[in-house]
Amino acid sequence: QAQFVESGGGSVQTGGSLRLSCVGYRSTYSEDEVCMAWFRQAPGKEREGVAAIYTDSRSAYYADSVKGRFTISRDDAKNTVYLEMNSLRPEDTGLYYCAAARFCGGDWYRVDRSFYRYNYWGQGTQVTVSS
Repeated sequence: QAQFVESGGGSVQTGGSLRLSCVGYRSTYSEDEVCMAWFRQAPGKEREGVAAIYTDSRSAYYADSVKGRFTISRDDAKNTVYLEMNSLRPEDTGLYYCAAARFCGGDWYRVDRSFYRYNYWGQGTQVTVSS
């Protein structure tokens, strides 16, 4: 079931920017460190990892397709994780979800990983980029 509330999606033209927000990660795991990630899913495609960040460290991870354009960050005081998206492209179109796992690791981008699964998800926010 959805545990977070995502917002910030919308429709933009190529080259535009959006900032997504995900509120509520402190309601997930009791430990201090939680891996928060953004995934996206385009129609007819599998859900893919976009970016991830630990909540109590500065380690961040990005898919190659978004490096240099997207920035993930979090504000502990606001219980919020952000995804700043710049230089958007039509291929960035999709439903964007935030998710929480106990650990990031090298396979953070996989929805179906065997260990440290993403057990908490939001309902998604739509991003549409037109050419």
